[in-house]
Amino acid sequence: MATVASSKTTKDLIAQKQNGISKNPATSFQDMLSKQLTTQFKAIQSLVPSHVTPERLCRVGLNAVSRNPKLMECDQATIIGAIVNCASLGLEPNLLGHAYIVPFWNSSTRRYEAQFQLGYKGLIELVRRSGEVAVITAREVYAGDEFDYSYGLNEMLLHKPCGEDNEDKITHFYAMYKLRTGEQGFVVMTRKQVEKHRDKHTKSKKKDTGEVFGPWKEHFVAMGLKTCITKMAKYMPVSIEQQEARQMLEAIQVDNTVLEVKDNTEGLGFGESFINPTYVVNEEFEEVSTAGA
Repeated sequence: MATVASSKTTKDLIAQKQNGISKNPATSFQDMLSKQLTTQFKAIQSLVPSHVTPERLCRVGLNAVSRNPKLMECDQATIIGAIVNCASLGLEPNLLGHAYIVPFWNSSTRRYEAQFQLGYKGLIELVRRSGEVAVITAREVYAGDEFDYSYGLNEMLLHKPCGEDNEDKITHFYAMYKLRTGEQGFVVMTRKQVEKHRDKHTKSKKKDTGEVFGPWKEHFVAMGLKTCITKMAKYMPVSIEQQEARQMLEAIQVDNTVLEVKDNTEGLGFGESFINPTYVVNEEFEEVSTAGA
């Protein structure tokens, strides 16, 4: 079933609306976002909690763009899709490390697109919402720390920090949990394992030099902790019958993806707009550097 997404970015639409009249870009963005969300809310409604309104989604989008104006150059369908991802998980973008809406240049479609990224604190929040988890934490280990662990029938984890905080001296990351039933578990990853995961999955890498930039460079510790928690969460013995547990697994699935909310320009029978059911994960994405912005 073919679909046609609008090629106009939010920035293009704002320029058209201004008609030569100087106007605050944030106000113009708010107007355009509000109109699009109101028009497409029927399609969005089935994906977000019942208390979420178009106005609420608009505030989420404005909060995101106020921290990264480059988002105004992204395709509108992907901006709304990223906002929907945040709203459906009950996470605020770019707030306290819960989730992020990040602009990427898609070299295949030749356009900027907004990508949803889950923060490690957001993942911890979703795990806690399940109600089954009494304790969940993740930490980094530095050279000089007293650190020991073992897997098997008599699992053991010991960590006594020495006070070192130089990121270059990190040797391991670990995440651990304890359920209210008393069951507990943990995952340990060496720095080399985390960096191998980064090099395999990150899209934030310069093509000519292979140099990593973006979250993995600017927030290496947070990304390492998130990698450990994600690995652990997939194997935690929580009931997937619970909505909160399903929400946690969904968050892991949609992390680092692009979701499009498209205008129904072909009369497909879905009302005025519809959700593209396919999460677009493109290996050619390049994250937009916002240094100095």
